[in-house]
Amino acid sequence: MSSQTIFYKTPKDLPREEWFASGHRLCAGCGAGIAARLIFKAIRGPTVVVNPTGCVEVSTSCYPYTAWKIPYVHVAFENAAAVASGVVEAIKILNKKRGRKLHDVIVFAGDGGTFDIGLQALSGALERGHNLLYICYDNEAYMNTGIQRSGATPIGAATTTSPAGKVIPGKQERKKDLIAIAVAHKIPYAATASISHPLDLVNKVRKALEIEGPKVLHVLAPCVPGWRYPPSETVRIARLAVETRYFPVYEVEYGRVKINIRVKEPKPLEEFLKAQGRFSHLFRPENAHVLEALKKAVEENWERLVKLEESGIAL
Repeated sequence: MSSQTIFYKTPKDLPREEWFASGHRLCAGCGAGIAARLIFKAIRGPTVVVNPTGCVEVSTSCYPYTAWKIPYVHVAFENAAAVASGVVEAIKILNKKRGRKLHDVIVFAGDGGTFDIGLQALSGALERGHNLLYICYDNEAYMNTGIQRSGATPIGAATTTSPAGKVIPGKQERKKDLIAIAVAHKIPYAATASISHPLDLVNKVRKALEIEGPKVLHVLAPCVPGWRYPPSETVRIARLAVETRYFPVYEVEYGRVKINIRVKEPKPLEEFLKAQGRFSHLFRPENAHVLEALKKAVEENWERLVKLEESGIAL
């Protein structure tokens, strides 16, 4: 990011307020919980969060308790962006009628409710141009309902609906490109971020809130039971995803790509994969072709981003 868009230079600069409270029922080491705590430190004033059904919702809003210290709306799996659109327009009218202070509206949704079930509502909100920030915490499967594969699940990952066995070696399809889908709507800002790089994440949240119009942020949030690793390893695994180029960290501002964390000498992808039980079967001889397909997809994606950045052409 340019110096003009860095709001927090060091961890000490982050606000001390905790708008996402402790004591919730998320798993120990939950990547989505870490993401939520960081993201809502970056709010700039009155904020409404719209949260569809998913891991975060069922674990943070168990009646009569809540982990949210800001106005919170729980909605159905499929309509978070539609509800957020209504909230944005209602606030706009209240501001005009009663002179109320501007409220920011943030959607905080999982990959199942974004890549798949909620994609139509998201597309509609982006096309209509509502001034909202849509954040997807991506744990790469429907973790809340039993670790079923989603459109965010990568090639070869074992889930309960794409099990690694004699019939198939895990999921056989490539992961959707959420940011490319969002950018195709000609929105002003879209970006990826990882909980392993907290300052990049919170600065992108704050930057997005300062931009008028619809914005999309895609945040990698590892899942302990779904990815099958010890709770203490969450941040390390998220960092390996970045350092192996598995999860590139970049932004697209008014169509132009900028890679924020340039990985010139990537670690072997195997370091990231071997840290998780969901990929263990890829290291059997009979599944070598799946491992190669995943490695090829990772490198193709990185090379595409580099070429887009170097070209300077707006998408």
